[in-house]
Amino acid sequence: MARAPLLQLSDISLTFGGEPVFHDLSLVVQPGDRVALVGRNGSGKSTLMKVMAGLVEPDSGQRMLPPGVTVGYMEQHPDLSGFATLGDFAASTLEPGEEYRVEQVAEGLKFDPGLSTATASGGERRRAALAKLLAEAPELMLLDEPTNHLDIEAIQWLETELSTTRAGFVLISHDRAFLNTLTRATLWIDRGQVRRQEEGFAKFEAWRDKVWEDEDVQRHKLDRKIKSEARWAVEGISARRKRNQGRVRALGELRQERAAQIRRQGTAAMDLATGPKSGRKVIEAEGISKSFEDKTILTDFSLRVTRGERIALVGPNGAGKTTLLKLLVGDLEPDTGSIRLGTGIERAVFDQNRSSLDEDASLWDNLAGDPEMRISGKADQVLVRGTPKHVVGYLKDFLFDERRVRAPVRSLSGGEKARLILAKIMAKPSNLLVLDEPTNDLDVETLDLLQDLIADYDGTVLLVSHDRDFLDRVATTTIAMEGDGRATVYAGGWSDYLDQRDAATGALPADPKAKAKRGKSTAPVTPEALEKPANRLTGKEKHRLDTLPGTIERLEAEIGKLEELLSDAELFTREPVKFRKATEALLERQQNLAAAEEEWLALAEKADV
Repeated sequence: MARAPLLQLSDISLTFGGEPVFHDLSLVVQPGDRVALVGRNGSGKSTLMKVMAGLVEPDSGQRMLPPGVTVGYMEQHPDLSGFATLGDFAASTLEPGEEYRVEQVAEGLKFDPGLSTATASGGERRRAALAKLLAEAPELMLLDEPTNHLDIEAIQWLETELSTTRAGFVLISHDRAFLNTLTRATLWIDRGQVRRQEEGFAKFEAWRDKVWEDEDVQRHKLDRKIKSEARWAVEGISARRKRNQGRVRALGELRQERAAQIRRQGTAAMDLATGPKSGRKVIEAEGISKSFEDKTILTDFSLRVTRGERIALVGPNGAGKTTLLKLLVGDLEPDTGSIRLGTGIERAVFDQNRSSLDEDASLWDNLAGDPEMRISGKADQVLVRGTPKHVVGYLKDFLFDERRVRAPVRSLSGGEKARLILAKIMAKPSNLLVLDEPTNDLDVETLDLLQDLIADYDGTVLLVSHDRDFLDRVATTTIAMEGDGRATVYAGGWSDYLDQRDAATGALPADPKAKAKRGKSTAPVTPEALEKPANRLTGKEKHRLDTLPGTIERLEAEIGKLEELLSDAELFTREPVKFRKATEALLERQQNLAAAEEEWLALAEKADV
């Protein structure tokens, strides 16, 4: 006998500020569902979740909940007013005597229930909201970005909790590894519509690309039909006017159908401009230590960072990752030891607290008011990588609607604020990129693009992140902050770090399958060993190995065209300038081809080591 759904939305329509968010939206959540809710930043994921929770009333349509079914919602910005401590808030809906549930969850999430709400950070407030939801144990859990502000250990604990629950849940997250592990179905919000696939997030991108490919085929067919019918209307209507008015009306309907098709939002036109090369040695730290009052952050730590490395800092919240980051770039002085920065360093910083944004100012003013982007006498233009560009045009590159450029920053979603910071730092050439939690709130497409940009970036990258998939794709070196002042340097990304740690301690990994996927493990490396070439490809080298065949193919095609042009025996006498330029271009491309083939052979050989 089929069980009744936990939740059903039928024909939901909703408009905010004159703009339609959803139109005739319907969906069902079944008992035991484990659903990823995905979509571009600003597509309405959080709004839809609030409709599902009953917190936002739609303009039309129905929300149906069977009698007795409990729904819990974890929001991004919980209201803790009226509660003295985080524990009071988390236990506020529990029956007397059930407060122990909050204590159990608090241990896994690593937050203090006795902490005053007046002094709690945004991350601590979110953990309290998550603890409240888990302690309530509803039949349907609605989780909006639960992994934001959690360290990897807490994320893995939450992963285990959700993988063993009998409750259904709908989950918004930017963390690929988290979504891949937990979800069995996907709800995709795209241009006001919601599609469902009975596959987890791991299959989402292939599904999305197939949907878009089919749309393009249908759009192309429709365009051809409109063109054909329009030609007939011009050439054939005069002789058969009365008999063919229906066909004319049909042409009008085709045009209306084409006009009604909503264009997909493109990918942000992000680009990282590398400034002049820094010296080969970017940072050298020798025997540094740092403490705050009675807490030791770092003890006798040494590190040498050379140009082009991607250094990731990982560890529990409060272990001192941001402190070490500030020490390495010279924003903090160590208690002991020394830090020397290389020559010619130009840095760009992504601050996890988003302090570079003025929340009360508009998007326009946040760019045009930046001293490094402002152009004297041109209030409507900003300096982007040395070139003047209109403020609105540059914001459009980062997928901001021109109707919102005068809106205050506080009205943006978390992902939109992250994109605005990226717009600011990418306007300036740099050779040292400092990224403190850049992945929070970004949608999948923007994360993919950011990964590619970092892979192609010629400068050096220092990165703090709890996103395991992102770390694996980007990092060439990982520094694990292990508490009590200990920090250990490992080669590679997150999975490589786990392998090396397991090998050093003799411990078995929590997931033997994950261990097998990661391959052979090696011992932790010293700062000196980092200068030696490792028998593995870095993230940038992997990307280069993948793209070189296309480069080689392009160069071969260009050489073929130039050789064909120069085969004209009369070109030299007829157009000597053109002959000279073609000859120089041919020589240049032949040299580039030889270099590309040599580089591909070297990388392919290194990949097989």
